[in-house]
Amino acid sequence: MIKMGAKHMMSNSLRIAWKDLMELFRNRMGLVLLILMPLFMMAMVGFIFPSSTSSLSNVPIALANEDTGFGGYRLSSTFVMTLNTINENTGMMTIANASNLDDIREMIQTGNAEGGIIISSDFTSSIMNGQQGTITIITDQSNPQMSAMIQTVLNQVFEQMGTALAQQNIAEQLGIDPSSALAVVKPYNIQVQGSIEGEFSYFDFIAPGIMAMTVMMSVMTGLPAAISQEREVGTLDGMMVAPINRLSVILGKTLAQMARGILQGVLILVLAIAVFGVTVHGSIFLVFALLLLGVFSFVGLGVVLTSFAKDQETAVMMMTTIMFPMMFLSGVFFPIEQMPWFMQSISKFLPLTYVADSLRKVMVLGADIPAISTELSILIIFGVVMTAIAVPVFKRAMTR
Repeated sequence: MIKMGAKHMMSNSLRIAWKDLMELFRNRMGLVLLILMPLFMMAMVGFIFPSSTSSLSNVPIALANEDTGFGGYRLSSTFVMTLNTINENTGMMTIANASNLDDIREMIQTGNAEGGIIISSDFTSSIMNGQQGTITIITDQSNPQMSAMIQTVLNQVFEQMGTALAQQNIAEQLGIDPSSALAVVKPYNIQVQGSIEGEFSYFDFIAPGIMAMTVMMSVMTGLPAAISQEREVGTLDGMMVAPINRLSVILGKTLAQMARGILQGVLILVLAIAVFGVTVHGSIFLVFALLLLGVFSFVGLGVVLTSFAKDQETAVMMMTTIMFPMMFLSGVFFPIEQMPWFMQSISKFLPLTYVADSLRKVMVLGADIPAISTELSILIIFGVVMTAIAVPVFKRAMTR
């Protein structure tokens, strides 16, 4: 008897899910947007954060050489010549001449330069007297990301140039080969190696987060139409008076939204692999399982919020209010560790945090189930709890 009841309930749930999906398929514009949205999202983010590891390309930099020289020598000329040679080989910058700091500031303000370099007036005299020559990097505070990148790259370039100069001087003083002098100048050889072989970029970090976010948005934006709109037009009332278990209605709506979310998640995964070269180092089946579990955790929350809304417009506003903070607090675009401590505490209560984190571990680090057991447990518990809350809340909303 129980087995027959469960079978009957599942049959009704599948019919409701099929009805919702058929309504989506009949709405050609909605179906096109369902497919195009993740494609646009991934393409936009992919080209903003390219997979290439090159940091700068033809960035305009203003150079002011204020060096007055020492005894007829200007070591800054050799410095500028070396910098131009490096730049010609790498194409990092487009160097424009400037007179002083005020000139560089004006070029930055007018958009003719992204940053600047100032060689101090005592550059040569300081070096000739056994002191350090001063080079100042001028940054544009209105563009902090680009400023940080310019500062990092120029520091690396100047450090390499300084090492090469010191290496040459030591070799001349000791009468040894310049390659042997490197061990005197820099006794340590620092190497960096990732836990997984291969080259990675910021896009490898952001792709799993975009997948999780798009799945969440698909579910959360689809539920207002699936519940609130049907309640407004009266079709939901017809289901309520039919001999169908209320749980079947919720389950059917859930299955339809899960199908929508998985469809968009798969589209993003295919685009990330085929176009942007993202490599899935873990199990592809585990990636699909995490997407499915993510949808399950979002649906219960969405049903609860939609049940409290009086109409579709209110439901959409509620979903938007919940979604946007979740997007920025769940580590989709930026590591959670960079956030203030109170925001990190909030992120621990958001399901999107655990979906994005577990997808990242599987896709980037090749993690298996034991490595993401904490995330899996939290998502399962969150989904079960929200579904358990959604059933009575949905029933109460239908009797209002």
